[in-house]
Amino acid sequence: MGEKQRNSRIMQAAEARSANKAPKPSRSTGLGRVIIAVYGILALAATVRAVYQIMSKFDEAPIAYSLSLVSGLIYILATFSLSSAKRGAWLVSLYAVAIELVGVIVVGILSLTHPEEFAHPSVWSGFGEGYGYVPLVLPLIGLWWLYRNRNERHV
Repeated sequence: MGEKQRNSRIMQAAEARSANKAPKPSRSTGLGRVIIAVYGILALAATVRAVYQIMSKFDEAPIAYSLSLVSGLIYILATFSLSSAKRGAWLVSLYAVAIELVGVIVVGILSLTHPEEFAHPSVWSGFGEGYGYVPLVLPLIGLWWLYRNRNERHV
């Protein structure tokens, strides 16, 4: 076997080995990009609405408007952490999305059992019915997406 042929096989093996170690697509590509965009839209909508309501008529429904602001801030955190490749961003995303899901469920239940406290709806009232139930479905999709991309948690 000639030296040139042997070097060629070594190069082929090295290329094949490096092809297997190619980085997987990040959370912010494909479906991840859509999820991040929806979080961004929801963050903007919830936060702007809450700030307006708090500034103009806070005394009418302080609990609902405060919860809307909290949800908007959680959406902002989720948007930035989902789109970030920094170390620890995966874990921050997981916490933000999980807190969002718990918030939607708890506030959804409370808005049905204590309607007097939610005379004016918040983002999470009625499980997000005012936003087409996106606040209820989005964290489920987000948690699934994070689970699928759990290998990026240490990136």
